[in-house]
Amino acid sequence: MKKSRIMMLGSVSSAIVLAACGSAEADANKQVIIYSNADDEAIEVMQATLDKKGYEGKYIIQSFGTSELGGKMMAEGTDIEADVVTMASYFIESAQTSKSMFVDLTSDLKPLDDGGSTYALPILGNVGSIFINTDLLAQKGLPVPKTIKDLTNPEFKDLVSFPNILDSSTGWLLVQAIMNEYGEKEGKQVLADLIKNAGPHIESSGSGPIKKVKTGEVAAGFGLRIQAIDAKNEGLPIDYIDPTEGNFTLTESVAVVDKEGDEAMAIEIAKVIATEARTDLLKQYPVALYEGEQVEDEYVPQYLKKWDTTLTVDLLEKHQAFFKEAQQ
Repeated sequence: MKKSRIMMLGSVSSAIVLAACGSAEADANKQVIIYSNADDEAIEVMQATLDKKGYEGKYIIQSFGTSELGGKMMAEGTDIEADVVTMASYFIESAQTSKSMFVDLTSDLKPLDDGGSTYALPILGNVGSIFINTDLLAQKGLPVPKTIKDLTNPEFKDLVSFPNILDSSTGWLLVQAIMNEYGEKEGKQVLADLIKNAGPHIESSGSGPIKKVKTGEVAAGFGLRIQAIDAKNEGLPIDYIDPTEGNFTLTESVAVVDKEGDEAMAIEIAKVIATEARTDLLKQYPVALYEGEQVEDEYVPQYLKKWDTTLTVDLLEKHQAFFKEAQQ
């Protein structure tokens, strides 16, 4: 999601072969096929790491939107062409529950949020926050928001943007924060007021809000915290605010599809992605996922929270229904 690239329920994205042309002698039939919903930056890290570790020409990475890849996983199970998938963790969780399609992938890694999974290893995480255009905020005489609810004040009418949970998983980070803090009844009103204030600035892409805040089309937005940090570090009049409702996190993981015992190379490659690529992925997605990992202070959210149950596709659909009701 560099950083917010997940297109979950939107239009079908085309698969793009991104990597591993390999040598002319490479036998494509023996290449490990990796399906990934990761954005270009993450895929570049995986590819560079695999090549450096001697796997060049031994794999192919194909990129999909989250909804497209999730749909394939849920529909095809172990019949999917991929040997390895890197995917939103909640989709892997749901696919394993529904299709029992992944093999054991245990390792010495110790995830901080180990949900007991033995079939997937986290590879990157994303955190949500509010961000603002400080120049436009001052020009309009608007107060600095401290909460998501502050963005529902009439003074932010048509000056706030956020991603639509129906299209982007980044939007799920917003809905989780609202539901966790205010519950269903009050939360629905907060969300309805926010939808009203955003007007035409509800984005299908997770990166849409930061683009509008950067250009000054809106004064405030909600999206991935790292996007605002990057913009601020570039010298733009952007700042980020951790909402008191909470900074929620979504992770992506790697898993190996059950190919009836023919998974040795796929397991090797998956573990390289989870271990050797992790250092560079952590630089781009500064969210600690394993014991012993540390990130600089500016990357540590003030109100880091997690949903009180396992994130699944079913839960996402419930929260999407909540959003639709708030729209009415």
